[in-house]
Amino acid sequence: MDAATLTYDTLRFGEFEDFPETSEPVWVLGKEYNALTDWRWAGGQKQREEYISILNAFIDKKDSYYSLHQIAQMGVGEGKPIGQWYGPNTVAQVLKKLAVFDTWSRLVVHVAMDNTVVIEEIKRLCMPWLDAAGACGGAEGQGELNGCLEGACAMAEEETALWKPLVLLIPLRLGLSDINEAYIETLKQCFMLPQSLGVIGGKPNSAHYFIGYVGEELIYLDPHTTQPAVEPCEDSQVPDETYHCQHPPCRMHICELDPSIAAGFFCRTEDEFDDWCMRIRRLSCKRGGLPMFELVDSQPSHMVSVDALNLTPDFSDSDRLERFFDSEDEEFEILSL
Repeated sequence: MDAATLTYDTLRFGEFEDFPETSEPVWVLGKEYNALTDWRWAGGQKQREEYISILNAFIDKKDSYYSLHQIAQMGVGEGKPIGQWYGPNTVAQVLKKLAVFDTWSRLVVHVAMDNTVVIEEIKRLCMPWLDAAGACGGAEGQGELNGCLEGACAMAEEETALWKPLVLLIPLRLGLSDINEAYIETLKQCFMLPQSLGVIGGKPNSAHYFIGYVGEELIYLDPHTTQPAVEPCEDSQVPDETYHCQHPPCRMHICELDPSIAAGFFCRTEDEFDDWCMRIRRLSCKRGGLPMFELVDSQPSHMVSVDALNLTPDFSDSDRLERFFDSEDEEFEILSL
């Protein structure tokens, strides 16, 4: 979770004149703030190695896991040439593919498509040794264990209790040209979940990172600032001032939000994921708002895996999905069943 919270860790809302005092609670990534003084980062201090490793993953160098170089290169593979607009779904798909190379954090990035989160699918991704253990059980009865399967079984025995930390990204379309107000209350509730990573979206041709809300306004960070590229120091420290917000957070009325978004959630452990599932089910039963997505135990029969579509190079999965999620396509609107 630390990696996901670095950008807002320094916000001190009360210090900025253009962020008005309010008697209403301010929700930021699943936490309620009233005093707004709980921020930890201070510049000029020597930081832990884990912190430096996180920063290095985002430095503007082509060998950094999540650098602009890597994002742009992976986007080209998704059918998005440099200079073309990346919608929330494309960003989610690119992050999913880049995370495969991030061996340091062990993150599993899952993009839930068709407005459906499949619990069985996520647990299989976060605990892949469960499949290996199942294979062991089936093969032992046949006496056909080979060297590869023996290794998989050993991994299953050693790591049965482990869970790879999950970043769950859910691309959504919450209206046509404007957000359907029936989803607003549900969107607010998602910001209140302790697993919330916020929402990426914005307005047409204007990208923002939404971290919470207060009243009827969304709180967002706008990172579009021109500044020198960060270079690591000789002692492996990283000048980290530009990784943290030195300006006030921005606000906009929730009705101004473009309906094409991607919501993010982080579950460090299986218990946290189970807790998230419980909260989402409770949320779907509440009156006053439409569910933004569906949570199911196993994959419905009508869902087709992207891998099974056999798409041609000229018609990638990101092209197909972005046509649905981007704001330029106004033919569809997702409603609750």
